[in-house]
Amino acid sequence: MRHFSFRPSLTLRGRKFKGLRGWAGKPFHPPLTWARDFYRAGTFTLVAGAAVSLLTLLTGFWDWLRSTEAGTQARRTANAHAVTMLTVTALVLADIATRILVYPGHQYTPVVPLVLSLAAATLTVLGGTIGGTLAYDYGFNVETAGDSPVWHRSEVDLGPGEK
Repeated sequence: MRHFSFRPSLTLRGRKFKGLRGWAGKPFHPPLTWARDFYRAGTFTLVAGAAVSLLTLLTGFWDWLRSTEAGTQARRTANAHAVTMLTVTALVLADIATRILVYPGHQYTPVVPLVLSLAAATLTVLGGTIGGTLAYDYGFNVETAGDSPVWHRSEVDLGPGEK
């Protein structure tokens, strides 16, 4: 005997679409009234992320200090990753301060926190891509099977597969 039934509640099949009103029995309006709760949840999420980023900052700095040699492509890429992620941290801290000090208890997401959040998210993707290059292309802090030119002193930037 079945004890749960999710499918009928989640399906849109057989429901008439009513444009901006949503589907019959599944209107768009009620979830949008949760904007204040989403704004508060977003603030809590940013605070938790900022706290975790402090540990990430410490481990990243230690990796940079002990695992990269000045003058290498790996160090330059690590520097780009660090600057990008420090910028993200500054944006997130400004976002948190704005949410808590300027717009506490708002019923919606004001423009300034929204712009700060979107900028931080965009730079997080960029910084993650640069960090991924360190790990996946350069084998940074990964035991690799061979030697890579990115670890040799040079003034030339090397792309993947270049010598």
